[in-house]
Amino acid sequence: MRALGQVAWSFPLIEFSPGRELSTLSRSLNALGDGDLVFALSQHAVSFAHAQLQQQHLLWPTTPRYFAIGRTTALALHQVSGFDVRYPLDREISEVLLQLPELQTIAGKKALILRGNGGRELLAETLTERGAIVTLCECYQRCPVHYDGAEEAMRWQTREVTTLVVTSGEMLQQLWTLIPLWYRERWLLQCRLLVVSERIAKLAQEMGWQDIQVADSADNDALLRALQ
Repeated sequence: MRALGQVAWSFPLIEFSPGRELSTLSRSLNALGDGDLVFALSQHAVSFAHAQLQQQHLLWPTTPRYFAIGRTTALALHQVSGFDVRYPLDREISEVLLQLPELQTIAGKKALILRGNGGRELLAETLTERGAIVTLCECYQRCPVHYDGAEEAMRWQTREVTTLVVTSGEMLQQLWTLIPLWYRERWLLQCRLLVVSERIAKLAQEMGWQDIQVADSADNDALLRALQ
């Protein structure tokens, strides 16, 4: 945005640390056979998983099929593994990923999901319903960054911030909770809000936002298109 001449700031609401199940990653990958499934749910899952494999001098196995929640995560996984990674082409959400033809008949297949702590259970639950044997691997943890809410709200209001880009429901909830009521009503909820899914838009509406826009996907190009 700055390169395009816009005034923009970043405000990290979460930081990342290694997940509690990284030590089980190599064992879980080794248990996969031909045609089994690996899912990467974020770039952070890929980077922490790959660092763990490198530390153990191991490579990504060649037998499973690889999937990612979106283009950016798919590219990250392809770069570290060298394998073809399938991902949904229109919306970068679990619902659309689950529509891929190769995920319709998976009874008896093993599926390993690389993810962070918490998050949605839709993917794991749906794969299980379709007969897959699902293993979850927490590759990283999301930890909230602590701020003085009133101080930050005053800063952003003084800087005349009128548009917010929020890429997860968890961060939206955290932002809403962080900002004190007075600033929430007079500034936060008056901002234009750009989100990456209808689900997050619905959550924002319930919280009190009115000017909400949904980007085509969660990658930078789609966000920039929506902002322009």
